[in-house]
Amino acid sequence: MAAEREPPPFGDGDLEGEEEEDAAAAAADDEEFRELEAGEDLFVSTTSTLESSPSSPDPASLPAEDISVKSNGPKSDVLVDDDHEDLFAEATEEVSLDSPEKDYRNSPEPTPAITPVSPTLLAPRAELKMSHPKMFEVSKEELEEEANGDVFDIQVSVSDPEKVGDGMNAYMAYSVSTKTTLSMFNSKEFAVKRRFSDFLGLHSKLASKYIHVGYIVPPAPEKSLVGMTKVKVGKEDPSSADFVEKRRASLERYLQRTIKHPTLLQDPDLRQFLESSELPRAVSTQALSGAGILRMVNKAADAVNKMTIKMNESDAWFEEKQQQFENLDQQLRKLQNSVDLLVCHRKELSVNTAAFAKSAAMLGNSEDHTALSRALSQLAEVEEKIDQLHQEQANADFYLFAELLSDYVRLITSVKGVFDYRMKCWQKWQDAQATLQKKREADAKLQYANKPDKLQQAKEEIREWEARVQQGERDFEQISKTIRKEVGRFEKERVKDFKSVIIKYLESLVHTQQQLIKYWEAFLPEAKAIA
Repeated sequence: MAAEREPPPFGDGDLEGEEEEDAAAAAADDEEFRELEAGEDLFVSTTSTLESSPSSPDPASLPAEDISVKSNGPKSDVLVDDDHEDLFAEATEEVSLDSPEKDYRNSPEPTPAITPVSPTLLAPRAELKMSHPKMFEVSKEELEEEANGDVFDIQVSVSDPEKVGDGMNAYMAYSVSTKTTLSMFNSKEFAVKRRFSDFLGLHSKLASKYIHVGYIVPPAPEKSLVGMTKVKVGKEDPSSADFVEKRRASLERYLQRTIKHPTLLQDPDLRQFLESSELPRAVSTQALSGAGILRMVNKAADAVNKMTIKMNESDAWFEEKQQQFENLDQQLRKLQNSVDLLVCHRKELSVNTAAFAKSAAMLGNSEDHTALSRALSQLAEVEEKIDQLHQEQANADFYLFAELLSDYVRLITSVKGVFDYRMKCWQKWQDAQATLQKKREADAKLQYANKPDKLQQAKEEIREWEARVQQGERDFEQISKTIRKEVGRFEKERVKDFKSVIIKYLESLVHTQQQLIKYWEAFLPEAKAIA
């Protein structure tokens, strides 16, 4: 019985066959490794294996010991896995600003040997992208977010204001010129004529599409009934020319901020505004029209609703950001008032300097002493030059600094507006939940009262409101996600704008002071020559 329980011994022939197969497999592996060391493209072989085996596992699902550079396995496995990992690193590098190779450079451990990528890998790499769409979609979003719209090669300028018509029916037309290499436009350079109401109509269209879903739409320039009335009646005074130039500059800044937004740039209404020669007349843009009064009433109603709605904020980020923008709004308004006072002060200084120059020139003409008369005349000339410097610096104070602050005060109003729309979206979701609860209670009462004729309708209403609740929750999550993304983009743009303007403003101040020193140093020898 013991002999029957013993396993039968292997035949010599079987052992010899297995030894021959093991030897052949080892020889094949050795030969393959020699070919790899001789310079065979590891990527082509790896890629062909992935292509020919649809059921092969995703690289992300391989065991950690198979892809680790510290593996104690055979050398050939380490080489192939390193190259395989580097292949995806190279693929990610094409679409992401944060390449995984940065981890190799920042790691204190020695960098593993990486086989140079052959140019013949372009086709297989495209196929690998198709097999991992989620990874590359995220990378594209990160690329767009990091680029902040700078990837769009487009420049827009507003110039050549021209008065069209006479009397109260007159209006100003502006030339909007665009230069771009984007394929969405029909040509690389084009220009159109637009009036102020066209800009307001564009903003109205964009705001109606994007604000309620969480996008920050740059505000259009504000109307000025007094300034435009002066232009219409034909008063050719400096204040009218100054008003036209301020409006032209504000319209240009508005368009430049709009085209920097990657979503707004894709909008067909914006493209039509930039390149279409004929544009439909914008309606309901007048300040004193029925639509304008209705907008004022709606704003007042929104303010009342905002005070009555108390949102239970569960996200600390939104609560912190709302408080931050409230504080930023207050501080920007204070700084704007201070800069406006500074602009007025420089203009008054310019007027007083011009009066001083005139008085010095008259005194020099009436002076009998030759040297003193000449010195007073030259002092008057210096003061006239300084008067021009004060005017230029006042313009720099206004166009560089004051207008930036004014723009951002209105931009922050737009930012707070998307937060208000998020609160409205939350309120809509809560209202749907409350209505659903009432429908369920009504259904329970019908079941208790045994009214089967109304139960079917009650069930349908419950399903309808369940769908509305789910949609409300999705809308709230989507607008929250969009606002997070928009606030991040807005903060980066704000820092860039303030840095650029502050540098230009300081350069203008330095230039003004240098010119002042130059004028006074030139006048000093003449004053010392008075005998």
